[in-house]
Amino acid sequence: MAKGIEIREAHFPGRAPIDAYGNGGFRFADMSHRGSILCLPSGIYGWDKTEGTLLTVADLQRVLEEAGEIEVLLVGTGKEIRPLPPEIKAALKERGISSDPMSTGAAVRTFNVMLAESRAVAVALIAV
Repeated sequence: MAKGIEIREAHFPGRAPIDAYGNGGFRFADMSHRGSILCLPSGIYGWDKTEGTLLTVADLQRVLEEAGEIEVLLVGTGKEIRPLPPEIKAALKERGISSDPMSTGAAVRTFNVMLAESRAVAVALIAV
């Protein structure tokens, strides 16, 4: 018997460059995603953050769980650069992750270059 529509957490199980961004989402690996994303060593995940909302340590829990495989976290904060709260910077630093906030466009470009160089990079991208 049909159950109806089942909504699952958005997840792409691999690393992929970001092909395009804008209009509220991203394109990667011949797919598109509406909304913000986290690109981690374990894959690309939908991320429930919007431009202008305050980031918390809890928002980056998945990043902290994969800290052993991440040296640099780029944070695309939207159209404008917004500093990371001190508690986020401290939590990342405690786990050996350097962080760099920048506009989402700059974060996409930097992530793609670092990914092509096989660097231990992750990115948190707020959709624009």
